[in-house]
Amino acid sequence: MSAEDAALAALDADAIARDLSALVQAASPTGAERPAVERVAELGARLGLDAAVVEHDLAAVRALPEHPGEEASRTELLGALVRLAGAPGGRRLCLNGHVDVVGPGAAQWQRPPFSGAIAAGAVHGRGAVDMKGGVVAALHALAAIRASAGAAPGEVVLQAVSSEEDGGLGTVAALASDARFDACLIPEPTGFEVICAQAGALTFAGEVRGRSAHAALRLEGVSALDRYVPLHLALAAYERRVNAHVSHPLMRALPLPYPLLVGRVEAGAWSSQVPDLLRFEGRVGVPVGGDPEAVRRELADVVRAADDGAGPPPELRFTGGQFAPAETAAEHPFVGLVAAAAAAELGAAPPLAGVPYGADMRLFCARGIPCVMFGTPGIERAHAVDEHVAVADVVTLARVLVRLVLRFGAA
Repeated sequence: MSAEDAALAALDADAIARDLSALVQAASPTGAERPAVERVAELGARLGLDAAVVEHDLAAVRALPEHPGEEASRTELLGALVRLAGAPGGRRLCLNGHVDVVGPGAAQWQRPPFSGAIAAGAVHGRGAVDMKGGVVAALHALAAIRASAGAAPGEVVLQAVSSEEDGGLGTVAALASDARFDACLIPEPTGFEVICAQAGALTFAGEVRGRSAHAALRLEGVSALDRYVPLHLALAAYERRVNAHVSHPLMRALPLPYPLLVGRVEAGAWSSQVPDLLRFEGRVGVPVGGDPEAVRRELADVVRAADDGAGPPPELRFTGGQFAPAETAAEHPFVGLVAAAAAAELGAAPPLAGVPYGADMRLFCARGIPCVMFGTPGIERAHAVDEHVAVADVVTLARVLVRLVLRFGAA
């Protein structure tokens, strides 16, 4: 039996489901990830792997030039490191996955959001697909190789990080401590596509001011809402302009490669009073190969040009997480290695694709570390009510990771 077949035979689907259930039950909203980080370390140790919780110096990470911005409040920054030993001199592979999750939202779930219920062939709960399923698949892939062979051809490090959802602070901290990797795979839910390009994303906020007056005498006032409408239309026109001529072939295939969304608008204090202040918040995509600073300038110009002059100029500022775009060339040998490992399991070559969202992939690419994303189906359930992931898909991902780890170290 080959080393690959022996490791694949060591995978246990029931154990994968149980461990994913346990990790989902460790509720870990961004900013409060300790329960999930500790659970990853516990699971890794139980599987016979070298696993530990790492507490980063939060002030020191915030002072780094590459600080990515934050949106959630936090008083600590934790991560888990799980290692599989490799032959001396072998190549080092990083597997990176985040354990922070968004909130469950206001809608009613069929099951409690952090139940971790195993039902109908799936694990249910917030974070199951985004992306605790990927983290557990990586844990079990490493454990299967350890159980069958004792070690990998080259060292593998699984980084289970915090703060991905609001900017990537956890991965920034992990790479500041150790960036000596030859490549990285992030098992985000990609529908078994190999993601070679990711758009950037900048969050922004702004204010438009007017002058209040009684509704019966509204002509005496200046509505901040009325002043905002042309600005909103100008932002929509900017989105159309950016997406009219997309150069990157993988991004061009998407229906909307670089979205711009105003996701929150707040105005007015009384139904019969002209609103004198409107606040808006949103995010804008950054094209692959583009410069986030250039997008900041362009958006500021759009807002400035939309000013009707009926009051103070609109204000715009950039807040929270700031995601640069990234890509690993489709022709890179690591992309081919990931695709080959996936094809061996899936029976067909996986598509190479780009995605319109920001991710920690960019932090590896910025350091010259080739990085791609590859994981289960289910991105449409991420951040949504009744999030769940099929156990069979997590097992398939674990099998692909087994093949990749063994082939990467031997390449």
